[in-house]
Amino acid sequence: MERVTRSRVWIIVAAFTLLLLFFAFKLYDLQIVQTGGNKDNTTTFTTRTRVKAARGDILDTNGNVLVRNRASYDMTINHYVMLTASGTNNYLYKLVNRCQEANIEYTEHFPISMERPFVYTLDEMNSSWQRYFQVYLNDKGWDSDITAPHLIQRLREHYKIPAEWTEEQARRVIGIRYEMDLRGKVGSLPLYVFLSDVSDEQLSALVELNIPGLMVEKSTVREYSTKYAAHILGFVGPMNAEQWEQYKENKDYSMDSEIGQSGLEAAFEEYLHGVDGIREDTVTSSGERIKSEFIVEPKAGANVEVAIDINLQRAAEEGLDRVITGLRQLEDEEDGHDAEGGAVVAINVKTGQVLVCASYPTYDLSTYFEKYEETLEAPFDPLYNRALLGIYPPGSTYKMSMVIAGIHAGKITSATEIVDKGRFTKYAPGFVVNCLRWSDKGLTHQSLTAAEALQVSCNYFFYDLGDRIGLSIMDSTAKGLGLGEPTGIELPENTGHRANEETKRKLYSGDDARWYQADQITAAIGQSDNRFTPMQLCSYTMALANRGTRYKATFLNRVVSDDYRSLLLQSEKTVLSTLEISDDAYIAYKTGMELVTAKTEDWSGTAYGTFKNYPIKVAAKTGTAQSGSKTASDHGAFVCYAPAEDPQIAIAIYGEKAGHGSSLTTIARDILDVYFQVGQIGDVDTFENAVS
Repeated sequence: MERVTRSRVWIIVAAFTLLLLFFAFKLYDLQIVQTGGNKDNTTTFTTRTRVKAARGDILDTNGNVLVRNRASYDMTINHYVMLTASGTNNYLYKLVNRCQEANIEYTEHFPISMERPFVYTLDEMNSSWQRYFQVYLNDKGWDSDITAPHLIQRLREHYKIPAEWTEEQARRVIGIRYEMDLRGKVGSLPLYVFLSDVSDEQLSALVELNIPGLMVEKSTVREYSTKYAAHILGFVGPMNAEQWEQYKENKDYSMDSEIGQSGLEAAFEEYLHGVDGIREDTVTSSGERIKSEFIVEPKAGANVEVAIDINLQRAAEEGLDRVITGLRQLEDEEDGHDAEGGAVVAINVKTGQVLVCASYPTYDLSTYFEKYEETLEAPFDPLYNRALLGIYPPGSTYKMSMVIAGIHAGKITSATEIVDKGRFTKYAPGFVVNCLRWSDKGLTHQSLTAAEALQVSCNYFFYDLGDRIGLSIMDSTAKGLGLGEPTGIELPENTGHRANEETKRKLYSGDDARWYQADQITAAIGQSDNRFTPMQLCSYTMALANRGTRYKATFLNRVVSDDYRSLLLQSEKTVLSTLEISDDAYIAYKTGMELVTAKTEDWSGTAYGTFKNYPIKVAAKTGTAQSGSKTASDHGAFVCYAPAEDPQIAIAIYGEKAGHGSSLTTIARDILDVYFQVGQIGDVDTFENAVS
């Protein structure tokens, strides 16, 4: 009997011990394993967060940072924490109301308008967000043809939204509930970023609400280190529907990735964009992060060094501002008083790399979004990139092409002289055109060679030459030099058009589409339907400097790794076209361009006043082109390359209604001063040694 009793006692003790061990294990699991050692919380959640990779920097050719990343903070909502909190709707109600009071714009993708009458906004979203909305409706068992107001009512009931809340208040809370529900249904969606680049004021306003699950994450935003080059640097922003279709197969991008939307940011997106990381967090029910580790480390984007020289860019933009502002201060009857805008492009003659690309008027990229409407309504369209998109008649800058065409056609040589009669009357009375010297003073240039005609920009010489040669050789020569042809530049550009029969048929109809000899004669001085961009004019000038070799225009210098230690890509020059130019033609236009900045016994070149005594020889051409209005000033154009004997840099400048090309010459001189360090080197001999 005693033995049986003793056995029963041992069985009871063993059972009690096992029970204690079981409870001890459960206590350890709840307090240690699930909380990561945090004794104050008994419930934890493991979440995975996509960590945004830093975008690469954009630098100029000298290593000056033009666009960089600034450290910032985002506010995210952990849907596990928020949905398990008691009073989720009330917390969200406080959150959206505070955002309204503080005028804080937050991110959400619920495709119904914020205000009544409620309507769907699906068309504004990319295909993936549209698909996710369908997933959401399917999960609820609702038809996709449900009306927006009816859906709001159903969701009020589904989420138990208090009846006393207004429709708009309910809509705002529903929008965030929708974002959180999607995170529970679609595993590929990143953590919900409620607010990006939070300011100190916003942070203070929202953190004090003590919203469970509202968390602060480190991030970066783009910051501009220069006020120049706004038209080419560009900006980043969220993808639209069309862009997501392009990027959705690329695993380095998610739907809420920001990409380059314009300018160099877009052109070099493939290098600048980093690869986001994945972080796993253990979070308590109160939202405290108690453990974090990276599953995939974020990889920063590469740094892109462009060919732009910000010092030259500054000289160009400040020169444009000075000249055009000065022209606008002239008396109403003076040429150039109604000047509107302008552009400057400079290219490395030996590589095709773009050193300057300026458009005027300009704007401030750092306040682009805040002041967009104001900038949009500003006079003379500051957002318009005249350097790449503006197409203009080239005026007399076209005449070098005519010299080459005339000599190659065998109609003249470099020594041939044409007598300037002041008025070209061969087709009178139906067609009569005057030389500018005749129109201004009733005088003529008398007898001129091609080089001398370039020096003084004699229109009569080129009227006569344009009448002598065939249209086909005029057109093929201009095409061979890049006029009316793509330059190869990475940003969107207009290609314009050359004056020829094909162009006229495209631009006009009926009798107006017929090609006349008068069209050819006026085309010879850069008028008729010749329309080119400043970028094309600079590419053309590069081809002249290279005796017919035209390189692809490019903004790229090189791409280096995010830590600047490895060279990933080096820009290489690419020949776009080659025009064979005879010795006689080369001597004729080269001598003429050099005479434009010089003074001879008979004449002073049209740019002599700006470049007299300049310590380096500059080959140039001024141009004046009709603006299309009898009451408006003419356009002005100027092209040049230097040094004339061994060209390094080509420049093209255009001024809308600037009156004369000579008005723009000081801008080119300012750029050359910086490029060749004029004024920083003692004497002319030393200077010439420095640039040789």
